[in-house]
Amino acid sequence: MKAVKGIAVGLAVLFLATGCVDQKAHSRAVYMMIDTSGTYAAQVVKAQRIVNYLLGTLNPGDSLAVARVKSRSFSEKDIIYKATFEKIPSKATAQKRAFRAAVDEFARSLKKTGGSAYTDITGGLIQAAEFLTETGSGEKTVIIFSDMQEEIGKGTVRDFPIELSGIRIVALNVTKLRTDNVDPRRYLGRLQTWEKRVMAAGAKKWKVVNDWENHPERIFED
Repeated sequence: MKAVKGIAVGLAVLFLATGCVDQKAHSRAVYMMIDTSGTYAAQVVKAQRIVNYLLGTLNPGDSLAVARVKSRSFSEKDIIYKATFEKIPSKATAQKRAFRAAVDEFARSLKKTGGSAYTDITGGLIQAAEFLTETGSGEKTVIIFSDMQEEIGKGTVRDFPIELSGIRIVALNVTKLRTDNVDPRRYLGRLQTWEKRVMAAGAKKWKVVNDWENHPERIFED
């Protein structure tokens, strides 16, 4: 009789453990990087719309983090807010309300203080990969809300290989710089350079979505 009970308990534990693994495997984790450098900081209103879309799209068990990209971005301090959404609807609603409030406050403060001097996209990607890996989610996405013009300040070292295995990288709202209007090859070359770098780092996919306001669903399309 004791042996039967032992087997039953063992099976229950195995079932619960397997269920947790399966749940994680089917969950999504998204890390959104918001460029706060120079004139691009004025685009923050659009970034708020994307966050609102993500909050309305992600399900219980999914994770979301929103972080700023500034002069040096490899830091937990740059994460504006993060959460893994609860199954209980009332708790999930409260989480999303707090998330939205934190991003709105960030946007207000950015308008007052202005943008940063440099743009450490690489540091932000390393921080993003670390967060996404820790969630254990089966589907991992980094959204880079930026013009993708990286400018590294003196003393900041970023010229080394990075690890982005299994992560989808989406460049969003990649605005054209004045120099791009003069020579469009600069814009195309910038995107090609980033694609080459992230794919060499093991990324699952690289894509650019500029028509996101009409088709936000394209962010998650393969």
